[in-house]
Amino acid sequence: NLPSDATPVLDVTGKELDPRLSYRIISTFWGALGGDVYLGKSPNSDAPCANGVFRYNSDVGPSGTPVRFIGSSSHFGQGIFEDELLNIQFAISTSKMCVSYTIWKVGDYDASLGTMLLETGGTIGQADSSWFKIVKSSQFGYNLLYCPVTTTMTLPFSSDDQFCLKVGVVHQNGKRRLALVKDNPLDVSFMQVQ
Repeated sequence: NLPSDATPVLDVTGKELDPRLSYRIISTFWGALGGDVYLGKSPNSDAPCANGVFRYNSDVGPSGTPVRFIGSSSHFGQGIFEDELLNIQFAISTSKMCVSYTIWKVGDYDASLGTMLLETGGTIGQADSSWFKIVKSSQFGYNLLYCPVTTTMTLPFSSDDQFCLKVGVVHQNGKRRLALVKDNPLDVSFMQVQ
């Protein structure tokens, strides 16, 4: 059941996130510390479609790729809530061949970078490497957490985040790539795409 104290995630205007709408994931910082999240081609990948989750090197320049948040409790009503298990999907038109390349997941361990990189190819609603959470990080921002579900019964909410890992940024071939990090998680907010 949806907890009575469930807190909705808000966009930059203070409106609750709506799973039917698309949003850009933007940095809470400006300048060189800023930059939107976008879908790009992973270095050395032989995937037929763009399959990496990146962040631009600055908030000056291109806008990020829109995403949709697909909550595990969406059958409880509209809204995306803090600490809710959810899937993140790039909201782009694509060929049938590339549809699975729009859903975020955590990839295999990358020994050269010492972490696991975020990529696409996940599955909506499955207990695999595609479950994330949004948690409040500051007055203005949120952090993304990767929360692998290790049981066959998936619950929309969990009060125990000990198995969740923070999403941050690592440098890969001159680009900022989203990855699992121990420190300095990515501080983000959400802007509705018009």
